[in-house]
Amino acid sequence: MSPALIAWRILTRLLEPLAPRLLDARAKQGKEDPARVDERLGRASVARPDGDLVWLHGVSVGETLSLLPVVERLRQKRPDLTVLVTSGTLTSAQLLAKRLPAGVVHQFAPVDTPGAVAAFLDHWRPSLAVFVESELWPNLILAARGRGVKLVLASARITEKTVEGWRRFPGAAREILSAFDRVLPQDDASASRLHSLGARIDGHVNLKLSGEAPPHDAAAFTRLSAAIGDRPVVVAASTHDGEEIALVRALDKLADRLCLILVPRHPARSADIAAALTRDGYAFAQRSQGREPDHETDLYLADTLGEMGLFLRLADVVVMGGSFSAALEKPPVGGHNPLEPARLGRPAVTGPDMSNWAAVTEALVEAGGLAVVEAPWDLPAVLAPLLADDIAARAMGERGRRAAAEAGSGLDRLWDTLAPLLPLAPRGRR
Repeated sequence: MSPALIAWRILTRLLEPLAPRLLDARAKQGKEDPARVDERLGRASVARPDGDLVWLHGVSVGETLSLLPVVERLRQKRPDLTVLVTSGTLTSAQLLAKRLPAGVVHQFAPVDTPGAVAAFLDHWRPSLAVFVESELWPNLILAARGRGVKLVLASARITEKTVEGWRRFPGAAREILSAFDRVLPQDDASASRLHSLGARIDGHVNLKLSGEAPPHDAAAFTRLSAAIGDRPVVVAASTHDGEEIALVRALDKLADRLCLILVPRHPARSADIAAALTRDGYAFAQRSQGREPDHETDLYLADTLGEMGLFLRLADVVVMGGSFSAALEKPPVGGHNPLEPARLGRPAVTGPDMSNWAAVTEALVEAGGLAVVEAPWDLPAVLAPLLADDIAARAMGERGRRAAAEAGSGLDRLWDTLAPLLPLAPRGRR
């Protein structure tokens, strides 16, 4: 074991007694579920079902949503397996509670201390573990490998900044990455970076390209669509700090009878958003307070989880949040998935900060299904013609839909990688 990994193991062992106190403090700050803190210490809240188990891990909302098609494929092809999904954020847990099929188990991932990791692995005893994107926790990965768990790093993405950090500990990076049986980066850039750290690359898979259109409640759509009527609707999707008020100000006089729907990425921020809107004198309805838009609602704060599909379907045009950080002098976010509106045939506009989705953004822009502006105050010049010309808006949305369909699916490639690593099916199911 490299000196850096030995040091990490010793440090985490020494700090382990502090973990319960730190997690309790995070729970009081609203960053952990107080009822499920024990899961972070590796203490399972549910019994392990009998039989073989496959463990899928994603950090937050985007990663865990990209795992849903994998869950479905496992259930279709190998119904004998138990599927465990772990994640690290409250928001992801709340969303998975609504989206995971019955029989699939969710737990919070353990913190990377030797005791928590050992307790987690002792209880769940996975045969195969699939990590999405770039969660490289040394104790967890090496302990799983030491127990003979097959490991796959799928849809892996790593930034140059992260690579620079790992290059300070080249032996540790090489040892962790070599623990994986398969490494499947999202794109050529991540493949090159991971290879430079010692990973053996086994192909490319981007799970975020393989999803379907987000689901929706058909009854709610019918009800809200009728209430809004024929008014133009702009949906600001997955917005971040500062974007809501900037977008409201920019679009305030965009069109007569415009209904602007704000869908914050993190609904826990809704109180701050509501306070900012109130300070600026904007009247609005708030979904978490039981309000729904009607023919007089100009501004609707859709601060709930799991309803993005509903609001995207209501939109005439979508503005993607998390992409205006530079103009608003905020820390970069990297944008959010522009394929979500594209799969529904909705024309979309984004800001320039789409670093997490660079290749997809380029493809959609080239196809004519996505527009990019520099700042929120540049939006009216792009949105006004689309809201005034339904034929043009539908044509742009259709171009986006076709480009999204052509983006391809990595799910089949991932399944071809996973299938040989799975435990043998019971006799009669082979």
